[in-house]
Amino acid sequence: SSIDCIEIDDDLKRVIAQEERLMPHLHLSLQSGNDTILKRMKRRHDRAQAVALCNELRDLRPDIVFGADLIAGFPTETEEMFADTLDLVEECGLTWLHVFPYSERPGTPAARMPQVSKAEKKQRAARLREVGNVAAQHFLETRVGRNEEVLIETATMGRTPQFAPVRLDGNPELASTVSVQISAVENNVCLLGKPVARQTK
Repeated sequence: SSIDCIEIDDDLKRVIAQEERLMPHLHLSLQSGNDTILKRMKRRHDRAQAVALCNELRDLRPDIVFGADLIAGFPTETEEMFADTLDLVEECGLTWLHVFPYSERPGTPAARMPQVSKAEKKQRAARLREVGNVAAQHFLETRVGRNEEVLIETATMGRTPQFAPVRLDGNPELASTVSVQISAVENNVCLLGKPVARQTK
């Protein structure tokens, strides 16, 4: 589940830093990288708080990886405002993006604001997804040659502690964890690996 920046208090930060059972992956509800748009969305954080949080959590847990929900084409969003969201991906060090073009909801305050055209929303969402694809590919490439502890989700797929998908050469037991030697990146979206140690539940 995604979490708002404002909800991560000192107690949760301590758990993130110290609790080994908590995986080094958080999916943040950021929505935009522009402060004006964040205010119009009635979000409780601003851009600086998002960046500061990611930096602080990375200091506490250096292996942490962030995902984020981001909206493209919110009403009144200009190209300059959208550029702030593109830049946020690098500034926060985001890896896994969930990108949504803004979808109008009748009766909401946003529905009464000047709208971004459907074509522009679609184009901005595509650009944002491409930035996210590059970030994810870069992260995946850093895992090649490593041994990763992988949680087995299906007969052929699992995920690392940082939520990276891994396609497996072998037949490990479902719901087990197994040490996997990562050999390559497949189609820029998935790791390839082979179990190298006895699996444990």
